[in-house]
Amino acid sequence: MLRTATLRAFTKPTISLATTTRLLRLYSNLPLSVKIDLPNGISYEQPTGLFINGEFVKSRQNKTFEVLSPSTEEEITHVYEGREDDVNLAVDAAHKAFYSGKWSTIHPNQRAKAIYKLAELIENDLETVASIESLDNGKAIASARGDVSLVVSYLKSVAGYADKIDGRVIDTGNNYFTYTKREPLGVVGQIIPWNFPLLMWAWKVGPALAAGNTIVLKTAESTPLSALYVSKYVKEAGIPDGVLNIVSGFGKIVGNAITGHPKIKKIAFTGSTATGKAIMKSSADTLKKVTLELGGKSPNIVFNDADLKSTIQNILIGISYNSGEVCCAGTRLYVQEGIYDELLAELKTAIEAVKVGNPFEEDTFQGAQTSQNQLDKILSYVKIGKDEGARVVTGGKRLGDKGYFIQPTVFADVEETFRIVKEEIFGPVITVSKFSTVDEIVQKANDSDYGLAAGIHTTNLNTAIEVSNRLEAGTIWVNTYNDFDPQTPFGGFKHSGIGREMGAEALDNYTQVKAVRIKTK
Repeated sequence: MLRTATLRAFTKPTISLATTTRLLRLYSNLPLSVKIDLPNGISYEQPTGLFINGEFVKSRQNKTFEVLSPSTEEEITHVYEGREDDVNLAVDAAHKAFYSGKWSTIHPNQRAKAIYKLAELIENDLETVASIESLDNGKAIASARGDVSLVVSYLKSVAGYADKIDGRVIDTGNNYFTYTKREPLGVVGQIIPWNFPLLMWAWKVGPALAAGNTIVLKTAESTPLSALYVSKYVKEAGIPDGVLNIVSGFGKIVGNAITGHPKIKKIAFTGSTATGKAIMKSSADTLKKVTLELGGKSPNIVFNDADLKSTIQNILIGISYNSGEVCCAGTRLYVQEGIYDELLAELKTAIEAVKVGNPFEEDTFQGAQTSQNQLDKILSYVKIGKDEGARVVTGGKRLGDKGYFIQPTVFADVEETFRIVKEEIFGPVITVSKFSTVDEIVQKANDSDYGLAAGIHTTNLNTAIEVSNRLEAGTIWVNTYNDFDPQTPFGGFKHSGIGREMGAEALDNYTQVKAVRIKTK
């Protein structure tokens, strides 16, 4: 959660001394880096500036905003807040870098080497980077380490694609030589969310860099720290100035400036479906290429023959991992009638054993929600579920009086028309329903505006393949959940998005095809 102020606040006669002091700090001469002491004993220098043209700089208006720790509700630091003129500066740097050819037209092996080096630099600093992620986002340190490991793996993987972006020769008869080539788009704009700050940064910048584009990226306003921190490695990795630029700020200002900028050729966004629709509209006037990874309400399906022990663990990962703030979380649990009662009892026991609390304790599985707003939203949906007539099997309450913690929550006796079944809650809340046949569960699973992911738990391979083929979702996990691989594409059907992250498919988002036809006779 972040707090900002306007100069008009200084004119209010009733303003308190404490508020005046805070507002003055928002407009103070904040240094471009501050020392932060992490709860696990690590100390590091946190960049606070915007990262433009290879260096950290103050925003043009010299304005900052506050970043809070979700687990303590205390201030971590301030960072500089970008505005439209800062976006213009970043776009100009990226535009100049692209057309200089110092990145877009160099040998692909050089791009691959630089991206791989960036991955190694992050890997060598993994514990600090993970700790920053945990502090800023509130997620458990074990989850944060997993995120950073995925960042490293993905950057190394996408580096391998940099020199494999090619075209084809087309046989159009002996009188012509016809071929295609795939070229970078130019300056691309990227807007990342707060639930996986650094992982989404990697998913965005990796393929864009591999294809030879230059970038202007907006961090989420509540979680800007990790992306700013790893930016210090960009130059050391061999990525030229201006190729990667980061502007921290707010969506209605920085986000809109990026989506409407005429020099930006493509927008990549991860976040809510509602915001994704607004971005498509904003990008239409300048005909930008748009890719969107949006919301989800993913079904997690358990058949009678599933291995109960491993299935319970997969359900927990599907709902409590990353505090439930996962777009593809398995929030709709469907259990075949033969094991429904047994599984529900086992799930209640397992959910109640999940440790929720201090993200820096090694045995914590579920940390804090990322903001007060998100905590309030989750609690409001718990009330909605109760009012709709759903039964709370366990959970549903805030934990403690400091930090944004909530008990993981299980609802049973739900109907398909309930809002808690239809709408994305984005927290550790799961609904449990019973089903009988394959046809019934396919109909229920597909009865959603979303189509990001789904889970299937069965020991019957034929069932797994049949149901996978019939589900309307971009990713199907069988006997696992939230199980990502750098070379496996990820993205949604329906209102869950357009385009794919990771794998060879991600490169399609950042290249355009040129056809060349030469008459030889």
